[in-house]
Amino acid sequence: MNDLAEFRHFRYLLAIVEHKGFRAASEHLRTAQPNLSVQARQFQEAFAIQLFKRGKNGRIELTESGVAFKTIAQGVLDARDEAIAALIAIERGQVRTLNLGCAPFVDPEVFRVACEIHKEIIPTCPVRPTHGDAVQLIQEIVLGEIDAAIMTMPVGDSRLCVQAIRRDRLVACLRADHPLAEKAAVLPTDLQENLAILYHPQRHPGAHSRLLELLGEAGVQIDEFSRASHSIELQSLVKAGYGLALISEGTALEAELTTRPVAGVDWAVETAFVYNKQRHPKTIPVLARHLKRRLAVLPITGGSPQAIGSTTPGVENSKRPPRSVDKEVRNYPSHRLA
Repeated sequence: MNDLAEFRHFRYLLAIVEHKGFRAASEHLRTAQPNLSVQARQFQEAFAIQLFKRGKNGRIELTESGVAFKTIAQGVLDARDEAIAALIAIERGQVRTLNLGCAPFVDPEVFRVACEIHKEIIPTCPVRPTHGDAVQLIQEIVLGEIDAAIMTMPVGDSRLCVQAIRRDRLVACLRADHPLAEKAAVLPTDLQENLAILYHPQRHPGAHSRLLELLGEAGVQIDEFSRASHSIELQSLVKAGYGLALISEGTALEAELTTRPVAGVDWAVETAFVYNKQRHPKTIPVLARHLKRRLAVLPITGGSPQAIGSTTPGVENSKRPPRSVDKEVRNYPSHRLA
C-alpha cells in the first residue's frame, strides 16, 4: 500500500502545509491548483490521513498529523536529495577516500560500525582514520583536512553539521572491592569524597565544564582530581586505587572493576557525527543517516537524562550494543554543553 506514496506527494503536501493554502502552494510549485488538490486528496484518501481542515477564515488549519507531516516529509525529501547527490558523486569518482576522525572518549565500536557502513556503500573506497582531541578534530573538519568525525558533545561551531547518534548514561566506575560496591547504587554524596578521577579538561573543555556544572547541581564539588586522557588510562587509575570515575554505561571494564548507577540523577554523554556544512563528500550525510539507523538497537528507558554533551542506571559490566538516539530524541530533552 505504501507504493502509492511518491516523492511528489510529499513535495506537494509539504508546500500546502507550509504555505497554509492551495493557491500559495500552487504558485510556489508552479503547478495548477486543481492538480495540487487532486494529489492531496489521493494521498490522504489512500492512507486515511487528514493533514488539514478548512478554518472559518477559509485558510487551512493543520491537524495533529499535519503538524507531524512537516518534519517527516522534509526528512523524506532530504534523504532523497542526499541519496541522489551521493550516487552522482560516486558515479563521477569524486569520493576517493574517507578521512574519518574519532575522539578519545568515543566507543570504538561506534567508529568501527561507521567505517563498516561506508565500506558497504563504496567497497573500493579506503578509510583513513584520524584520532585526536575534540578541539583538534573540529579544526581539521573546518579546514577540510578530514571529512567528518565522531565525537562527544558539545560541538558549538556553527560551520558544522552536528547529528546526535548515541546517548549513554554515566555510571560510577570503582574497584569491585571498594566499600561502595556493596551498594546497588551510589548517592551523589558518595561521590563527594570519592570521585577523584576525571578526563583531562583539555581533551574536551566544554564537556568538562558541563560535567562540573551537573556535579555542582547535585551538591558535588570537585576541587582536585587525577586526569586521564583515555578510557584505558581512566580505568587504570581507578584500578590503582586513586578514586572513583564516571564512565559510559556498558563500557567494557578491566578485571577488578565494576560500575554502579548514581541514584537520583540522570547524567549522560552524547555522541555525535560531525561534518562541515559547506564542504564534505556527498556520501557523508548518507553515512550519518545509516549510522543512526544501525545504532538503533536498544532503546533507553527511565527518566530524562541531563547530558554531558547531552545518559538508565545499570550494573552490567558486559559490553552492550551501541544505542541510537534516533527513536529517543523526542522523549528526552537535551541539556547540551554549549
